[in-house]
Amino acid sequence: MLEKQQKKIRRHKKIRAKLKGTMRIPRLCVFRSAKHIYAQLIDDEKSIILATARDQELKKSPHMPERSEGRRSSKKQVSSLVSPSAQRTNVLRQKEISTSHKKPKEEKTGRTGKIGIAFEVGKLIAKKASEKKIDKIIFDRGGYKYHGRIKSLAEGVRAGGLKF
Repeated sequence: MLEKQQKKIRRHKKIRAKLKGTMRIPRLCVFRSAKHIYAQLIDDEKSIILATARDQELKKSPHMPERSEGRRSSKKQVSSLVSPSAQRTNVLRQKEISTSHKKPKEEKTGRTGKIGIAFEVGKLIAKKASEKKIDKIIFDRGGYKYHGRIKSLAEGVRAGGLKF
């Protein structure tokens, strides 16, 4: 694991040596944790942050998964009181009902879960940049490989109207 972190740090140093943001063309810096993703527009000449966006700012996105009740739900407690044969009968009934009332297939957007959230964060930072009359940026992937959530965030920025 330590070797992975060292590779990321080395990539980040190489990238940062070549990139520098200005007021007209700021640097879009990305940070990715296990659960969240963050983006900042930075003016390196004045060392100020022009705009920020993060996934916690998104309210009930359609891509956000609903929280489950956890391991201890009331259904498990009740089902332990019912006999096994009655449980099997209920399962068969539920399968019959679920197959008879099939829902129409929804269109696939290709972006679900964290990747979909990253795309929305990209669109959000692009919207904030356009409010500040910024139309061109320098993309700093922060040592992360251009893959997955980082790529999705970049695509969201492009979809929001920024060029880089």
